[in-house]
Amino acid sequence: MEKQSSPKAEVAELELEAVIGFNGHVPTGLKCHPDQEHLIYPLGCTILIQAINTQEQNFLHGHGNNVSCVTISRSGAYIASGQVTFMGFKADIILWDYKKRELIARLSLHKGKIEALAFSPNDLYLVSLGGPDDGSVVVWSIAKREAICGSPAASLNVGNATTIIFSRCRDEMFVTAGNGTIRVWELDLPNRKIWPTECQTGQMKRIVMSITIADDDSFFFLGTTTGDILKMNPRTKLLADTGPVKDKFSLGVSAIRCLKMGGLLVGSGAGLLVFCKSPSYKPINGTAELFATCAKKDIRVWHTLSNRELLRITVPNMTCHGIDFMRDGKSIISAWDDGRIRAFAPETGRLMYVINNAHRIGVTAIATTSDCKRVISGGGEGEVRVWQIGCQTQKLEEALKEHKSSVSCIRVKKNNEECVTASTDGTCIIWDLVRLRRNQMILANTLFQCVCYHPEEFQIITSGTDRKIAYWEVFDGSVIRELEGSLSGSINGMDITLEGVHFVTGGNDHLVKVWDYNEGEVTHVGVGHSGNITRIRISPGNQYIVSVSADGAILRWKYPFTS
Repeated sequence: MEKQSSPKAEVAELELEAVIGFNGHVPTGLKCHPDQEHLIYPLGCTILIQAINTQEQNFLHGHGNNVSCVTISRSGAYIASGQVTFMGFKADIILWDYKKRELIARLSLHKGKIEALAFSPNDLYLVSLGGPDDGSVVVWSIAKREAICGSPAASLNVGNATTIIFSRCRDEMFVTAGNGTIRVWELDLPNRKIWPTECQTGQMKRIVMSITIADDDSFFFLGTTTGDILKMNPRTKLLADTGPVKDKFSLGVSAIRCLKMGGLLVGSGAGLLVFCKSPSYKPINGTAELFATCAKKDIRVWHTLSNRELLRITVPNMTCHGIDFMRDGKSIISAWDDGRIRAFAPETGRLMYVINNAHRIGVTAIATTSDCKRVISGGGEGEVRVWQIGCQTQKLEEALKEHKSSVSCIRVKKNNEECVTASTDGTCIIWDLVRLRRNQMILANTLFQCVCYHPEEFQIITSGTDRKIAYWEVFDGSVIRELEGSLSGSINGMDITLEGVHFVTGGNDHLVKVWDYNEGEVTHVGVGHSGNITRIRISPGNQYIVSVSADGAILRWKYPFTS
């Protein structure tokens, strides 16, 4: 008897409703759509479009294997994504319609893997970079949805190209970079050709991880595995500058972005996100938009540009001697004459914690470490105390008893392993914050009021009641040079730029002075205070100088040099 085969039942597809997860394996895989309301990122074979405010999710299905790269056109109309596939097979690029959330075209030429994708500024072309087994760069027409031309991405004697970026102004220029290769390409549409020009970096051999270009195409910046940044000129194809020279970004510059306000946002392999500027590429911590002052019973937070008071924190019948922002921006640490250290939330002014009996004769100076784990305080009796700050706890780590009189200023070295304290007993002491003991002592016949590390941190500058500005060697405490800082009265405040080229001083002569560090000469003088200047600071990014005086005035000056 013949057995009848039953007709094959149609297998229905399950509908995906929500995805929780982000694996972060796709380089620069998390994108914000130009409408600034949606995040777009790949997860496995799917691309997610997630609303930032409502958590609504849409899914783009179409890839047969893991997505390896994703990009969005400048207008936001298109999304393009590439995938990996098995050795020797073709890897698809899919062009998606963002509004309709649907597939427009499937572009297949590359083998193995799509390494990177980029749209031209006016959505005319899409350029794609094949993976290690493919090694070619292809330009596609978006209107015709077909390839215009292709070429090997890098010459034979160098490694693979891994990143790609289009010009911000022209549809005919793009840049590829990778292991030992940086190329600027020109599209020759009539002849259906792309012409590369190799960029010259001299003796430098670098593996490029990330790339960004200025809005006006004046320069493009490359982040490397070495942890430095190369600035290239796309017209001359020459290296403009490179940095940072020291303290390179740990585990490489894995993400980099030019900002409209100037400067770069840099993400490192070690998980650090910093704002920096050419040519030093040193991290600019903090912001020039806000600053805080303290006087008598209050601390006030100000908006720099509008000169508006944003917050006032009052502790009745007490006097605040000093303040510092924690580097993470989550607290203002303050020193008070009742011997307490108080920490406040900078948005609300809420009291976060109090360290009671921090010093016997009032807390006179305060500083924080950049890792936000320690507070260093100085007291009227001359003690320097190191406090460990945890989530819920504040613990005294060490009391350093060397100064004989009140501590007037504390500065911490960038790596948090050393600090310098100035005192009215005529000494400045450099402390080892790891072993918690004295490293070096500086003696002078003056009441020290202020001290600064030079950014290179092998020298410090001090000043005080003898009106002299002294440069000292950190290593052995020897004096290098002395400048006549003022004709009358003490110098009470001092700050130095991040680059260490200029510093500012203010004191009882009511004048703000800008100095050239190497020449030891005054370059600018600010006349405006009617009282003794007590403190002075340069804003991050060198836009402003803010000085405060004993009569309660706060003056904001334009920083005289362009950084």
